[in-house]
Amino acid sequence: MPSTIERKILVVDDLPDTRLFIANLLSSHGYSAIMAETRTEGLRKVTEENPSVIIIDMMIPNEGGIKFYRDLKRNPRLQQIPVIMLSTIARNTFFKWHKTRSADLEQSTDMYLGIPPEAEELLLAVERLAQTDSPGRAAEPSAAFPPLNGK
Repeated sequence: MPSTIERKILVVDDLPDTRLFIANLLSSHGYSAIMAETRTEGLRKVTEENPSVIIIDMMIPNEGGIKFYRDLKRNPRLQQIPVIMLSTIARNTFFKWHKTRSADLEQSTDMYLGIPPEAEELLLAVERLAQTDSPGRAAEPSAAFPPLNGK
């Protein structure tokens, strides 16, 4: 298992309790957790910090999480950073809704986890996405964690 020391993980969530839970979980397992509350703050921190993985709450007010994800995937410098999307919406409902609005999310190989995420599941997802040679290149999808687009 690769070392997690100095692996930066950006957590973008508007709820302080969720940010703190995830940051503490990541820190206790050797990751450097960077926190942001809004889409704007998240965009600033991703360019400043160059994280290995980004965890986004998709339900940040005003579609902030969705817009942040789209901003990342449309930016050639940032689009390869793996993203774990968190949502209280059921996975199938989430993708049906997004399919009617935009095809952007169907082109991803990132992860989708429910809120609240199980600690072990989140850590395994982060490790899987952060274990590549360079930030942004995710490993092949596994059966335990299917790709975001369900393929």
